[in-house]
Amino acid sequence: MLKQHLQFKLSQKLSPQQIQLMKLIQLPTQAFEQRLKQELEENPALEGGKEESDTIEDEFDDLYENELDSENISTEDINIDEYLSDDEIPDYRTKANNYSADDDEKSVPYAAGTSFNQYLLNQLNTVYLSDDEWAIAEFLVGSVDESGYIRRPLTDIMDDLAFTQNIYTDEKTIESVLKVVQSLDPPGVAARSLEECLIIQLKRKEINANIEMAITILEKSFEQFTKKHYKKLLQKHNITEEELKDAISEIEKLNPKPGGSYAGNNRIVEHVVPDFSIRIVDGELELTLNGRNAPELHVSKEYNNMLKGFKDSKEKSKSQKDTVMFIKQKLDAAKWFIDAIKQRQQTLFITMSAIMEYQKEYFLTGDERNLRPMILKDIADEIHMDVSTVSRVANSKYVDTPYGTKLIKDYFSESMKNEQGEDVSTKEIKKILETVIADEVKKKPLTDDKLAAILKEKGYPIARRTVAKYREQLGIPVARLRKQI
Repeated sequence: MLKQHLQFKLSQKLSPQQIQLMKLIQLPTQAFEQRLKQELEENPALEGGKEESDTIEDEFDDLYENELDSENISTEDINIDEYLSDDEIPDYRTKANNYSADDDEKSVPYAAGTSFNQYLLNQLNTVYLSDDEWAIAEFLVGSVDESGYIRRPLTDIMDDLAFTQNIYTDEKTIESVLKVVQSLDPPGVAARSLEECLIIQLKRKEINANIEMAITILEKSFEQFTKKHYKKLLQKHNITEEELKDAISEIEKLNPKPGGSYAGNNRIVEHVVPDFSIRIVDGELELTLNGRNAPELHVSKEYNNMLKGFKDSKEKSKSQKDTVMFIKQKLDAAKWFIDAIKQRQQTLFITMSAIMEYQKEYFLTGDERNLRPMILKDIADEIHMDVSTVSRVANSKYVDTPYGTKLIKDYFSESMKNEQGEDVSTKEIKKILETVIADEVKKKPLTDDKLAAILKEKGYPIARRTVAKYREQLGIPVARLRKQI
């Protein structure tokens, strides 16, 4: 049996310009500068910096309404006067008074350096090794991951040496060369496990009774140590609580990720550049957008002169007409880009202003307990924009405040009801939870059940599983692993 269905479907598609605008809004300051640089390089009709001529009115807005086909269009249909004016080409400056005057800070701060592996290889140059040993050592260094560990079994490395380097050796030789690599800086590098990493670091120190006991505990009781079974350690090693405490103190000073301590760790480290700044002036909040987001742009004078030349010429050849089409496209693209940057600035400033006002009490005090519950829709409704637009701002932008530089999305949180029926931020609850755990007696840390009971006493009725979730989100381990002697 054949059935026919009639279905209506309403869909909305974004234009390429709208999509590009959304992408521009999402870019943080440094990435925006790179995008701006790219546009200036690709479009000769767009120029940066100050323009000598005075700004004049826009006279070619109407041209946006008509898409021109370069194959079918006649250059006679292009009104060149609409591209020109008495004051020549307009200077579309996008600066405004509410942007901070930090235009001189044009350099993008990056921390760069030698790769971690190269750093290790440079040290190997000071060690005497035979040709085969050097090849093995080089291969081992190449196997060190970004945390500073060699995670692969030596048997696999032995096979790889044979297949890829034509070096036929045995595990004993590889182990011998590995000891050389493990003698390099930073201490603990090229370890095959956390246990070995910590022991290598301890053996590099000046040996005393505390360090000897720490090495013994790691070598003979590593599992009990990681699980903080202190009573078993006291019995097994026949030591006092004070001696155990001193040994554990030595272990806690060590670096579990030796590779992470090296700045040039296989990548360039990008520093955060705040997109906004909030300051308290005479008891009031003052918001500024980083001036690097407000560049001075204008349309090229040369392109204006080209159009003038075409208009004044009596004979218009095909090549001249093609040139006019090219100029028209570049001018359209330049003006659209300038307008998009203006919209980006307005969107960023309006969105952050709304967030600042919504969280005014927090920004005036810096107390996280004053953070109001706030979701993306709250701000979107306030500024009459789409939730996705607010999300693009919140997820990729940083704000410099008197209390530090933070990612804007950190100020968003869900809400829950307290015993008085008031909406409170989950961030407020997490802050209180963090404070309670910080003040606990470390010999008897609080379990999640006890934490839930304390929060309930404070007026926050939360289930134990919710406490566990918040604790994990704060990066705080379970009670047993927080225990200290």
